[in-house]
Amino acid sequence: MTGRFISFEGIDGSGKSTQARRLAETLRARGETVILTREPGGSEGAEQIRRLVLEGKTDRWSAETEILLFTAARRDHLEKTIRPALERGETVITDRFADSTRIFQGITRGDLTETVDRLHQLMIGVEPDLTILVDLDPAEGLRRATARAGTEMRFEDMGLAFQEKARAGFLRLAEQHSRFRVIDGARSPDAVAVDILSAVTG
Repeated sequence: MTGRFISFEGIDGSGKSTQARRLAETLRARGETVILTREPGGSEGAEQIRRLVLEGKTDRWSAETEILLFTAARRDHLEKTIRPALERGETVITDRFADSTRIFQGITRGDLTETVDRLHQLMIGVEPDLTILVDLDPAEGLRRATARAGTEMRFEDMGLAFQEKARAGFLRLAEQHSRFRVIDGARSPDAVAVDILSAVTG
């Protein structure tokens, strides 16, 4: 695959979705062909699964069931959207990828890291070339996320302690994998965007 694969990660409310969109617009303005996508979602089948996992009560699914649902959505996303675009030599920017499952299902509600990693190796087998982690204080992230309230609030409704565990997990992943670039998300969107572009083009 000859394209470039970039993922955005972070806790809920970190601003990663806004920044992923801004990066896509900037790279397109520079002449790149860019696919902007998201997880769960990014393909017809994965979008159907998205509604199952992001809506409803917090106890709707066990962490183990969620791992299976997210992996199924990711496999369809990979087959239908990501891999074809990379094979065409395009840039793929995804709002969340496997690292989110490693955190939200793998460690925040028990130690299921091995299960997540084994399923990923078996069914996905792909990592981004670059992962942008937009880091933000969990209390501020939760404040931002709840202010935009909508139907996809299942993980936000799990509360501050959940988001604190998620942030700590993302930062540990960033220390372990050189593909990560940690960006301070507590600044103006413009300042954040400048640092992200530098990380992508530097």
